[in-house]
Amino acid sequence: MANPVQILSTKILSPLHKQELMKYGVEVIEADFIKTANKPFELKDLNESLIFTSQNAVHSVLSNPYSEQLKKKNVYCVGLKTKTLLTDHGFNVVAYTGYASDLAEIITLIYRNESYTFFSGNLRRDTLPEALKEAGIKFNEIQVYETSLQPQKIKANPEAILFFSPSGVKSYLKDNEINKQICFCIGDTTAEALSKITKNIIVADQPTIEDVIEDVIHEYK
Repeated sequence: MANPVQILSTKILSPLHKQELMKYGVEVIEADFIKTANKPFELKDLNESLIFTSQNAVHSVLSNPYSEQLKKKNVYCVGLKTKTLLTDHGFNVVAYTGYASDLAEIITLIYRNESYTFFSGNLRRDTLPEALKEAGIKFNEIQVYETSLQPQKIKANPEAILFFSPSGVKSYLKDNEINKQICFCIGDTTAEALSKITKNIIVADQPTIEDVIEDVIHEYK
């Protein structure tokens, strides 16, 4: 391409992802608009099965000295990478989906007779807990990590913006506006956070960073 396309990623990308974009003449500006940190917690009052909706929750639980005892339990999770992280550490993943709403549907339709402990973060969405509660399924929740917004002003005027979570959208919009930029979103819940701001949204087929990168390349190659 004669002129490089400048895009903004609202999280720091891996060198490989940036390299892939640069091959197609895409120049990346990047900044972490959210920050996650493990939170102290106790492994008590655990139900028979476990739910994880993010890799952050898995990492936090793995840091607990008593996490080995959890590997005897069935696990249900959101995200292929979350599933891979769990299975690589010896957990028994019974089912995984791309979205929390799909996991809620599977649990309420097929696994409703089990009880669950949901390992969550402070900014988690209500989708899964509300569905379990509505279905009368026994569950409790242990908050194991915290997400904090890191708003910052971006001086550049990129042609596109990459978003990876509703929290990232919220953080970006605190100090910045969206005008004519294309917004590439990792999934439907992230796109939903932008729906009142812009219609110029492209949602990845699968909720992975790789799929977001593929969409960008497809748009600009």
